[in-house]
Amino acid sequence: MDVSQLPGFYAIAAADPGRLAVIDTDGTETSYGELLARVNQVSHGLRARGLRTGDVVAGVLPNGIDAIVMIMATGQIGLYYVPINWHLTASEVAYILADCDAKVVVTGPEQAVPGGEIGTEGLAAGQPTDAPGERTAGAVMWYTSGTTGFPKGVQRRLPGAEPEAIVPLYTWFVGEVVDLRPGAEVHLVTSPMYHSAPCAHAQFALHLGHTVVITPRFDPENILELIERHRVSNAMMVPTMFHRMLRLPEEVRGRYDVSSLRQVIHTAAACPVAVKRQIMDWWGPVLYEYYGSTESTIAFSVKPHDWLARPGTVGRPAPTFEAKIVDEAGMELPPGEPGLIYVKSGLGTFEYRKDPAKTAASMLGEWYSPGDIGFLDKDGYLFLCDRRTDLIVSGGVNIYPAEIEAALLEHPAVADVAVIGVPDDEWGHNVVALVQPAKGVSPGPGLTAELLEHCGPRIARFKHPKVIEYRSELPRTPTGKLSRSKVREAYLSEL
Repeated sequence: MDVSQLPGFYAIAAADPGRLAVIDTDGTETSYGELLARVNQVSHGLRARGLRTGDVVAGVLPNGIDAIVMIMATGQIGLYYVPINWHLTASEVAYILADCDAKVVVTGPEQAVPGGEIGTEGLAAGQPTDAPGERTAGAVMWYTSGTTGFPKGVQRRLPGAEPEAIVPLYTWFVGEVVDLRPGAEVHLVTSPMYHSAPCAHAQFALHLGHTVVITPRFDPENILELIERHRVSNAMMVPTMFHRMLRLPEEVRGRYDVSSLRQVIHTAAACPVAVKRQIMDWWGPVLYEYYGSTESTIAFSVKPHDWLARPGTVGRPAPTFEAKIVDEAGMELPPGEPGLIYVKSGLGTFEYRKDPAKTAASMLGEWYSPGDIGFLDKDGYLFLCDRRTDLIVSGGVNIYPAEIEAALLEHPAVADVAVIGVPDDEWGHNVVALVQPAKGVSPGPGLTAELLEHCGPRIARFKHPKVIEYRSELPRTPTGKLSRSKVREAYLSEL
């Protein structure tokens, strides 16, 4: 069936119930009609527990069908849904549940929390499979990672209209940004769905009539096997995944047919230019990139050929967005001058739940800053430098860790790297690189000399690490973000 004129998942499922919706982590297949029936039952079940428009439901769930059911069920009865990272400690989960005022919590068997429902079966039991009455769009409320304090919920005003009235705006937007269109496509979930981008792309896929293939966790060879087996046409990944797949032996990489890929979208962290070039040499010009944050959503985007013409850019402002670069005094800077990035969207604003002061502190009038430093070129393309909080000032000169990390990651002996600034009485900060050697590589003075020589033609000498130390592993989130704050705290505690 041609679904291009149908306004999203609920309409597609009603019109084409036999269409394949989800292939779960264990290979179980669920049709659009079956998924809609369970979604409707859970919507009725939530209403039966007294939840009304604007109330909050939380999910502490592994990747799988239940995570999708909760997003789509809350999304048609005006509820806020809070996905929670199940790697958090019990006290961290308890904090979020209390802060968001969750009235119902759904968990997986291995992620159970006191008072939580195990799976969606209990909510669905005995409930009708037809659509609930008075349907109105809900929203996902994401909790920020909390690297500078307790995490806060990023809350947007509910639209007050049924999903079919607003879904076309979002499918149009994602189509403009990454060329995704309705049809018989296959989307691969590669990351935990308690993070915003993987969750949003699974949701987009269903609203476009695609089939969603879910992985429980990222494994580089398994991803290639799934792409070949299911003829995956689009996926959302992060740069760390590219790096790990490029580390596979040539005979393993050549074993799988990835020619079905048309859009591989990446975000969450800066992608080294060399890594992105190698992936496109392998997969073809299929990498679409966007930059934003939980608060700003997709603020900048770049398509493959535009990136190839301007390597390193994260793109121009996405539709409805404006951008500017400002200095410490809040004055706008000209092209080429690095400063703090600010964006403004026509799609609406956000607030931090229960924290108007934090909301106000993040804004400059109508403009919001994700906290990153970058510059715009003369054509309005953004180039990132680094997080403001990770900036190293050594001898009065600004040094961006991401640039040094990108250079070191080009060396085949480096599996992962974190660059931090360490206080120094003379220089202010020294550059320290903590390197995770590739498998089979022995750390030591010889490797250190080799890495410093490798940096020579790639970055200016004042950016070279003063110290290179070796670690068996570096802390990254499941979506691939490097936690430099944790690395820095651990390093300083050892001094």
